[in-house]
Amino acid sequence: MTSDRYVYIMLSDTGTLFSNIIKKYTKAPYNHASLSFDPELKQMYSFGRKKPTNPLNGGFVKEDIFTGTYSKYKDTTCVIYKLAVTEREKKKMNRILNVFIRNNDKFLYNFLGLMGISVNEAVEFSNSYFCSQFVAEVLNRSGIKLWDKLAALVTPDDFRKNDRLELIYEGKLFEFEPIKQQISDK
Repeated sequence: MTSDRYVYIMLSDTGTLFSNIIKKYTKAPYNHASLSFDPELKQMYSFGRKKPTNPLNGGFVKEDIFTGTYSKYKDTTCVIYKLAVTEREKKKMNRILNVFIRNNDKFLYNFLGLMGISVNEAVEFSNSYFCSQFVAEVLNRSGIKLWDKLAALVTPDDFRKNDRLELIYEGKLFEFEPIKQQISDK
């Protein structure tokens, strides 16, 4: 199966007040980054809202498009990329991810890190990440270096501008063919 040689990075914009504030500052079209291990986005992880209605309660999340935050924002726009990886890199990513999954309750959202980006100063705390920092950190620890900067300075737009990522879709999340297929299968 060819999807075994790829991981998927989704950048998204839910259109919430919080995301619109970030977007106004960054001038970037997407402000959230997620890492998926399958092209259907069933195994997708990030740092974000623990509960769809509370943007201040954040941390490590396994994102579920149909029951999580995205389910509340049907007009979410996104861009999805695939990144070729080796079997070894993917195994490392899974091991790293399992640490996050097993210790889910110990991780916090790095709100101060977001502010650090605005002044180009990395603000890092152990067990604290924001979305793009998390994705970049998992890739870095797996031996995949996409930039010459700390993960705490990586933004969603850095992924969008990286030529190692191959664009596979841009548009409304719920119009992405694998998502539409999952809806029709229910």
